[in-house]
Amino acid sequence: MKLTILGCYSATPRAFTNPTSQVLEIKNHMFLIDCGEGTQVQLRRHKIKFNRIKHIFISHLHGDHFFGLVGLISTFRLLTRETDLHIYGPKGIKEVVTLQMKLADSWTNYKLIFHELQSKNSKLIYEDEVVEVYTIPLRHRIYTNGFLFKEKEGERKLDIGAVEDAHIDQSYFRKLKQGFDVENEEGILIKNELVTKPAIKPKSYAFCSDTTYNEDIVPIIKNVDVLYHESTFLEKHENLAEPTKHSTAKQAANIAKLANVGTLLLGHYSTRYEGLNAFKEEAQEIFENVELCEDGKVFEF
Repeated sequence: MKLTILGCYSATPRAFTNPTSQVLEIKNHMFLIDCGEGTQVQLRRHKIKFNRIKHIFISHLHGDHFFGLVGLISTFRLLTRETDLHIYGPKGIKEVVTLQMKLADSWTNYKLIFHELQSKNSKLIYEDEVVEVYTIPLRHRIYTNGFLFKEKEGERKLDIGAVEDAHIDQSYFRKLKQGFDVENEEGILIKNELVTKPAIKPKSYAFCSDTTYNEDIVPIIKNVDVLYHESTFLEKHENLAEPTKHSTAKQAANIAKLANVGTLLLGHYSTRYEGLNAFKEEAQEIFENVELCEDGKVFEF
């Protein structure tokens, strides 16, 4: 599981920072999460292949989270993309995107498929053989979701030495990987756990974009390997968090602690602060395993 941070600052873009966008690579998928202004430039800068992006997840319709989307869609068109593009986001995202395309007479030469979201409960919004994606309902000034990405449990691993000793024919290897008991060449039933090893533990990633402190999300993200949680403010500006529906670094850390996550990633920093170290220091007063997101930083888990 690999996460590339394209942008991790709040609202106003600067010459040296970018608004929210990141790329998650999981089980040979490349998911784009949020698409703030300048996202496609950042994709170029970090040599991420445009044609590998088939699914884009937009948390909410504030500009610093989606103003780069129409530009990216238009660039895909200029590059003569043919592959379908799926966009998951709040109800209204289809209207916003298609209106701009209509007025510019710039319809795509590939299929745009919108999955508009409006449920206030966690929902499964994408699934294939190896990955599931769920919404994480958040509390912000407008309708907002985070996203939970979960690998499905893989096949069990063969213990080749044990398989050979048990005289199991190769034609049963597939069933063994699927967890079944099988008969050997002498007709004896061999228990699966005697000749296989557990699959690699599935990984999970939770992205919690703009939100006020909200313990309701804890059951949804319980025990995830990695949690990205916005941390717009430091403790000295906690009085601004609730009115603006954002969180502090300490509040993000408390969510991580309650949810028993593996690693907490902080981001969406207010540009009022000169440095980032204080965010990590304040969060670590509550939760130890904290990492700071920075534009261009790559995490591999």
